Amino acid sequence: MRETVGAALRRTVEALVEAGIDGAQHEARLLLAHALDRPPSSLVDRDQAIEADGLEALLARRVAHEPMAYILGRQGFWTLDLAVTPATLIPRADSETLIEAALEAFPDRGRVRRILDLGTGSGCLLLAALSEFTEAAGVGVDISQDAALVALMNARECGLAGRAALLVGRWGDALAGRFDLVMSNPPYIETGDIAGLMPEVARHEPRLALDGGSDGLDAYRAILERLPALLVPGGRAFLELGAGQAAAVGTLAEQAGMRVEAIRPDLGGHLRAIVLSPGGKKRLA
Repeated sequence: MRETVGAALRRTVEALVEAGIDGAQHEARLLLAHALDRPPSSLVDRDQAIEADGLEALLARRVAHEPMAYILGRQGFWTLDLAVTPATLIPRADSETLIEAALEAFPDRGRVRRILDLGTGSGCLLLAALSEFTEAAGVGVDISQDAALVALMNARECGLAGRAALLVGRWGDALAGRFDLVMSNPPYIETGDIAGLMPEVARHEPRLALDGGSDGLDAYRAILERLPALLVPGGRAFLELGAGQAAAVGTLAEQAGMRVEAIRPDLGGHLRAIVLSPGGKKRLA
């Protein structure tokens, strides 16, 4: 259908507003630019005639509350532009708190030679860490083969494939050796709460990356059980936290023989990253 840029944007905005999508004007520009295979900055001339044949299909997906990142196939994280698919959790700015905490914990970046990312998904944490700790090599593990393939693709696109190995497995099972830096954004939503999440998350993001069990802590238990054997002396682990989970995860860590070094808030003030080190006295629950 031939129409002007302005007309296409107006009807797209109207459809998004009717569907209850926030930021409809911004999203309309992203959808139209994607349909035209052009940057959003090129949509300045509202009177320009266009034929955006793919716009209707893209708009239908967004009106159904499919996340914009899946529609565009890309998401920015740290300094990286990453591919994302429905096999992977969408990287979020809150998770950058783990990278900030790691950089603070290791001011001498040359000390970090081996990095492990458990539940790597798109590879966002692993690749962001490798981009900063330039003398390190890293391993990303995910139980989903499809997610691991996306992470591998991102490693290649970011020029980091030579320093990143992507494996399919469950947490730290069957891993040999120890690491200076371990990171994880595990599933931490309570099973009963998933249905009540915003539809973009509940309907579209992979349940494997969301469901933390009845109390949201299953993945932490599995990770912390293995963590002391995965860290070198002087190493650090950085785990993302869900809302209100800092105390419970800290207790689980201490029970596993880990020391809580710090708990960092994200930019919104929510406690987002727990920093752990080996050498705490393992205690009974």
